[in-house]
Amino acid sequence: MKAMILAAGKGERLRPLTLHRPKPLLQVGGKALIEYHLEALAKAGFNQVVINCAWLGEQLIQHLGDGSRFGVQINWSKEDPALETAGGIKHALPLLGDTPFLLVNGDIWTDYDFARLRRPLAENCDAHLVLVDNPPHHRQGDFALNQGKISQNPQHPRLTYSGIALIHPRLVDNCLAGIASTLAPLLHQAAGSGRLSGEQHKGRWIDVGSHERLDKANQLARRINR
Repeated sequence: MKAMILAAGKGERLRPLTLHRPKPLLQVGGKALIEYHLEALAKAGFNQVVINCAWLGEQLIQHLGDGSRFGVQINWSKEDPALETAGGIKHALPLLGDTPFLLVNGDIWTDYDFARLRRPLAENCDAHLVLVDNPPHHRQGDFALNQGKISQNPQHPRLTYSGIALIHPRLVDNCLAGIASTLAPLLHQAAGSGRLSGEQHKGRWIDVGSHERLDKANQLARRINR
């Protein structure tokens, strides 16, 4: 099974840090965010990784290379301009193939065990999402989770999509190649059709999308590494 790391965004809310450095290369606990993913993926048995890049992408390529020092093989999916989340997946399908793959956002910091996703998708599912408790910046959540199925049922409490998922390529069948498009509407559509499964992660997870959350991740990392 292959994995894909989404790493093409500009990280505008983290300026000026991201004016001259791509967000996945920002340091948390003395290590680039994306390096945590590569190490965790290798440990979980994912040795083929696709990374998309656009904004300052050459820095990512220069820093990570072919992935050999992390125990993985990296294939680069270059975008110009950036194609957003779903568009980036569509563009990378020639590298990913036609079977389900692990997807992870390059700007999260987590202790989730990626080995949990080394399993088949249910036959009627387009994706399996990892959800987390709603963080302060996203109190409304995204999806309801009930007995392993994800829906938009207002009677069940909503949780937040973590940016970690097992994705079937058919999820982006209707996306136009080379056109920017986002993943969220596709996931909500699939949830409405009962084609999403899910689980809740109760461990460490931070969406490093602001200076405050970057500081929080660094504080936690320093505490863990003492």
